[in-house]
Amino acid sequence: MKIARFDHQGQLGYGILDEETNELVKLYGDPLYVGFETTEERISVDEVQILAPFIPRSKVIAFGRNYAAHAAEHGTTVPEDPMMFLKPNTSVIGPDAPIILPPQSEQVEHEVELAVVIGHIARNVPAEDASKVIFGYTVSNDVTARDLQRSDGQWSRAKGFDSFCPTGPFIETDFDPSEGAVLCRVNGELRQEGDLNLMERGVGELIEYASSVFTLLPGDILLTGTPAGVGPLNHGDVVECEIEGLGVLRNPVIGSKK
Repeated sequence: MKIARFDHQGQLGYGILDEETNELVKLYGDPLYVGFETTEERISVDEVQILAPFIPRSKVIAFGRNYAAHAAEHGTTVPEDPMMFLKPNTSVIGPDAPIILPPQSEQVEHEVELAVVIGHIARNVPAEDASKVIFGYTVSNDVTARDLQRSDGQWSRAKGFDSFCPTGPFIETDFDPSEGAVLCRVNGELRQEGDLNLMERGVGELIEYASSVFTLLPGDILLTGTPAGVGPLNHGDVVECEIEGLGVLRNPVIGSKK
């Protein structure tokens, strides 16, 4: 099922998407943290603002260079061990919220990625048991200030600006992450085109590695890397990230507010 978090006339809620009617079946409770029950109430998707499915209470864990072609376009190779870094939860925004270009950077780029939402407290999870700790999957954009990534020597600033982790539009709880088209378009122009089956390390292996370092908590988001074709974002652009079966994440881009 596809779960959305939404704002309807100032009231926040969760709903299960009925794709036949384009309606949300409203839920009582919190699907991730406390559980939920369905209600009798339905509301059209067109009448609500879809928000980021969840704002992590803890962390966004991301992996770089997990597609060989993307590593190659930056003149490097897939590392022997997974390349892991963190993004703050304040970087997460939802569909249609603006990506804000910071004044500190002159080269901000898009990176479409599969996002894994953790559903249980987990530590030292074997790859073969990873599915037991996953709540679902969604689309994300690991927005990156490429010039700062190169100059800083570490990635916290380049990856961590507010609005640099668009996520959504839905969490799909029944999804096979082993294959599926991964696309990014800017102003309708196809920039990135790959497939989940091109990931060097699959979701299970990434969860095993991350959980050997951090305790994973419900609501943590794990980003799995981006295919080749990353490119610049400029004021006025509209960027669309899409993963087959998960939907389209669309965000406008605006200049910095100094």
